[in-house]
Amino acid sequence: MDRQNIYILGIESSCDDTSAAVLHNDEILSNVVASQKIHEQYGGVVPELASRAHQQNIVPVIDQAIKQANINKEQIDAIAFTRGPGLMGSLLVGTSFAKSLALALDVPLIDVNHMQAHILAHFIKEEGYDIPEFPFIAMTISGGHTQIVQVNSHFDMEVIGETIDDAVGEAFDKSAKILGLPYPGGPLIDKHAQQGNPKAFSFTKPRVDGLNFSFSGLKTAILYFIQKETKNDPDFIEKNLEDICASIQYTIINILIDKLKKASKETGIKRIAIGGGVSANSGIRAALKSGEHKFGWKTYIPKFEYTTDNAAMIAIVGYLKYLKKDFTDMSAIAQARIKI
Repeated sequence: MDRQNIYILGIESSCDDTSAAVLHNDEILSNVVASQKIHEQYGGVVPELASRAHQQNIVPVIDQAIKQANINKEQIDAIAFTRGPGLMGSLLVGTSFAKSLALALDVPLIDVNHMQAHILAHFIKEEGYDIPEFPFIAMTISGGHTQIVQVNSHFDMEVIGETIDDAVGEAFDKSAKILGLPYPGGPLIDKHAQQGNPKAFSFTKPRVDGLNFSFSGLKTAILYFIQKETKNDPDFIEKNLEDICASIQYTIINILIDKLKKASKETGIKRIAIGGGVSANSGIRAALKSGEHKFGWKTYIPKFEYTTDNAAMIAIVGYLKYLKKDFTDMSAIAQARIKI
């Protein structure tokens, strides 16, 4: 096997983004993402609508990824797809298509754990971005997940902390909804927070043992705070939006950084990587960078396009599994819940 000439097609369909990417070894040739706008009017992802949109998008997205990569489909050595976790209907579209295409091209099929992929996205070769050395601590933060993982090798990972209720992305989006901001509200909180005073309002941080997280209590505290203040002044949100967003973001970031500090101290590991959609947040990126000076960390922050759900991260896992000949047979089924 020629290690220098492997082409992997990655397919991602775990939630509401249909994505396909082509990797040549560990380098990206294309990474195409089709987002679904239909969910905005419902204030969240509607699973049935998501799976229908994947069915419409998957053929053009894969076709575009192959064309952008400037290869023909006969050059593809293997097809990697997201097996889980995610929305069952969405996963089924990607899984079924990957199987069919692998059969048609007579190439191996590789199943990928979506959560592992967020972490292993750091191994995509990119100019100006360092690849982490083992062992390192990865914090995966997204709309559906909040985890701290000790990464000993590419496929030796241990979850050492996770949310016991809501994910951090959900806390951002629900807080935004309370403030009347449109879905998805997390990026809008970040945008307004940059102009506000992070210490204008204080919210109590939940006390959770060990390295686990809880965000449901914080959401409730924000809701009660807003209800109380708007009762006294109906224009309270409008007058203080930037300060409210900055204060919410400051509280959430403090919760995340406190747990990372604890994880680093307990494990003795000072290499810290982040991944997942919420890692695009500017405040979190800045706090992590300042950790290099404050705590002597070496931090790894991915390129923006590899933070949200994308097929490049699926393809890099496919490449690493291909080198080990870790293939999947056609009996593989999608799994909505799957552990690292």
